[in-house]
Amino acid sequence: MRLIARALCGAARAAWRESFPLDGRDVARWFPGHMAKGLKKMQSSLKLVDCIIEVHDARISFGGRNPLFQETLGLKPHLLVLNKMDLADLKEQQKIIQHFEGEGLKNVIFTNCVKDENIKQIVPMVTELVGSSYRYHRGENLEYCIMVIGVPNVGKSSLINSLRRQHLRKGKATRVGGEPGITRAVMSRIQVCERPLMFLLDTPGVLAPRIQSVETGLKLALCGTVLDHLVGEETLADYLLYTLNRRQLLGYVQHYGLGEACDDIASVLKRVAVKLRKTQKVKVTSTLSSPTTLRPPETSCGPSAAGCWAP
Repeated sequence: MRLIARALCGAARAAWRESFPLDGRDVARWFPGHMAKGLKKMQSSLKLVDCIIEVHDARISFGGRNPLFQETLGLKPHLLVLNKMDLADLKEQQKIIQHFEGEGLKNVIFTNCVKDENIKQIVPMVTELVGSSYRYHRGENLEYCIMVIGVPNVGKSSLINSLRRQHLRKGKATRVGGEPGITRAVMSRIQVCERPLMFLLDTPGVLAPRIQSVETGLKLALCGTVLDHLVGEETLADYLLYTLNRRQLLGYVQHYGLGEACDDIASVLKRVAVKLRKTQKVKVTSTLSSPTTLRPPETSCGPSAAGCWAP
């Protein structure tokens, strides 16, 4: 299989794009009312909070974090949880941790909330963080209140449910989903541990009012943090194809039976549509005859539904 991949690489590398054209592109502004309201509610709840857990997607460790969190919530002890580690390339895990340490963020942990990986480390880390900090008039209170923050769809609610499974042997307390915007308001306290007695506040995902760059917006959208249509489904699929080819990750060729790697998104989507039988019959009008042919459907969709044709 590796020999096949190398052969495909060698054959296609000469035709691959050296860069992805970003000129003239933009990411639509997406800062709906529930985000603005949620951020204000988070700020007003800070006096009841002992520590902040920021959850982010491990696949985009260095990009897409909301700078407003550091500006408005930065006074509290802070734990950064890089979730979805099972989907990320962790070869550079130590370098990622060192990078954040250089920025003054020394408490970083990688997790997989689906399989509860590294989840048991969180409560001891939070307990130590709170114990070594001033609790702002909450010193007489024996319980811990933790706020969970992050951009949309990085696994905040999944983290809370995972902690409850590990420490309380209880099921879901918050809704989760594969699209951003499932949690739309700061929720009431949810118990996640008995000893020590610990409660978490689930919060809505909040993006920066303006995404810092088009490429950051593309990466956020590929991870499901920004709605696909705000970037453009075909643009998103094209950026994914460009990234896979540049990194020589050609598993999509064998997965869809394409025969060879390709750097043209229209061609790839056509072949994928035919492979998955996502086509429709169309009559072609002619003076000689009216043959029936197949073509991909005219609806467009993103790379998460790669069987659809994006015109």
